[in-house]
Amino acid sequence: MKKLIGKLGLKLLGWKVVLDGDVDNLDRCILVVAPHTANLEYILGNFAYWSLGKPLKVIIKDQHTKAWYGFAIKAMGGIGIDRSQKNDLVNFVCDQFKKEDFSLVITPEGTRSWVTRWKKGFYHMAIKAQVPIVLGAGDFGKKEIHLGKIISVNDLETRTYEDIMSELEEYYNKITPAVPENWNPKIY
Repeated sequence: MKKLIGKLGLKLLGWKVVLDGDVDNLDRCILVVAPHTANLEYILGNFAYWSLGKPLKVIIKDQHTKAWYGFAIKAMGGIGIDRSQKNDLVNFVCDQFKKEDFSLVITPEGTRSWVTRWKKGFYHMAIKAQVPIVLGAGDFGKKEIHLGKIISVNDLETRTYEDIMSELEEYYNKITPAVPENWNPKIY
């Protein structure tokens, strides 16, 4: 059912999915999504994953999973986290990957507003959980959702953080964000 909803949703909105790598890259990974400048990216990303029949999860404020509509958030892959508490998200994510295979969406900007640099948690999560980083982006200029470019576990272990971030920066500089003034193309 989700596959049908995803395909129909993308078609109605006039968007298409562009795979920048093997679709199987999306089975078990940290999915880094950027630029993160609008809420619509969440809906488009879900439609894209659903259309491909892939499992997707996202960490969000637990107030959304505990609210009256929480059942819908959980059904869309929402994992509630109490942000008022100090959480060990790296180990939490690692434990989740021990239980099942999925893609975990991380928006390293941490907000839809302009930021000076990305947060590093996604990088540490991927290393600890021994899963690749896969890149995802909504190009609002072309109405394309890009998915699948992979930074392998081997790359994470053998390349420097700066080298990987340079590659990500180059990749995302080709993407047109929904709200360009909220995007800082210098990510680290």
